[in-house]
Amino acid sequence: MSKAMSKAKGFKKSKSGLYLSMATTAFGAVNVVKQAKKARVESDTLRLIDAGVSAAAIVTGLAILYRELKRLGDDDVLLG
Repeated sequence: MSKAMSKAKGFKKSKSGLYLSMATTAFGAVNVVKQAKKARVESDTLRLIDAGVSAAAIVTGLAILYRELKRLGDDDVLLG
């Protein structure tokens, strides 16, 4: 494994990396809302279901990232 890949993996497990992942995931919610609005206007049930499933995936992803962030905090002696 190269040094760059090792640093990238370390960043993903850092607080900064987790915050960035949370922001990116939350930004995806904007597209889901747009998709849901368009589906409602067009009465497209299948797209509305897709938007609902996508929203559930975003909520789950944010919950997992939050849990990881809390674990990092628990390991930090200064955060107690």
